[in-house]
Amino acid sequence: MAAGTINTIVGSGTLITFPTLLAFGIPAVTANASNTIGLVPGSISGAIGYRRELVGQRSRVLRLLSASVVGGIVGAVLVLALPEEAFEAVVPALILLGIVLVLTGPKISRWVARRHETTGGLPHHGAWWVWHAILLAGVYGGYFGAAQGVLLIAILGIGVSESLQRLNGVKNILGAVVNGVSGIVFAFVAEVDWLVVLLIALGSVVGGQIGAGVGRRLPDLWLRAMIVVVGVTALVYFFVRG
Repeated sequence: MAAGTINTIVGSGTLITFPTLLAFGIPAVTANASNTIGLVPGSISGAIGYRRELVGQRSRVLRLLSASVVGGIVGAVLVLALPEEAFEAVVPALILLGIVLVLTGPKISRWVARRHETTGGLPHHGAWWVWHAILLAGVYGGYFGAAQGVLLIAILGIGVSESLQRLNGVKNILGAVVNGVSGIVFAFVAEVDWLVVLLIALGSVVGGQIGAGVGRRLPDLWLRAMIVVVGVTALVYFFVRG
């Protein structure tokens, strides 16, 4: 539920669920695959909760979806193609990146908001580089995904002339697509714990609706603090285990 809520609002739910799965002794690659699949229904739930903000953005969403599809597939293939040891070695760095993005999220948001006040005139689909940046964010999301939403909202906020609330609706759809396509790849060729998938799916669906409704009124500082605490705990776990 916490991950579903946070994914809808901030986009860092993996920093809650992934360390939790590791604490229960689930191998890193299995935990990543199971978590990715399990969070898909929650992402869809959050996108549905933001359906009012998506009105009039169909062509923009469809264009950017292609980048997320390609990126998600590439990221998932990288997880499977590289040795499990490589994934376990890079995960602490990705968790640290996620924590940094969460901590700097408010500054990014303020910078984006100021830029929106002083610039305009961008094409409806955004600047030319937005599609490519969404593709790279999709690769990151397909590979691990922590704070993928922060990356997406920063890219959209900088490159698309639109309100942040409406862009957050787009972010939720793109995140759901990345998790969805990478989850399909994992389902067929990776080791998946389907009980974990079911539990995360059920909780994240409820959390997605909370994030789209009540969760948007929760103090942002509380959410960020919880993410940072869990993320730091995961880093400590990795270093102690190593």
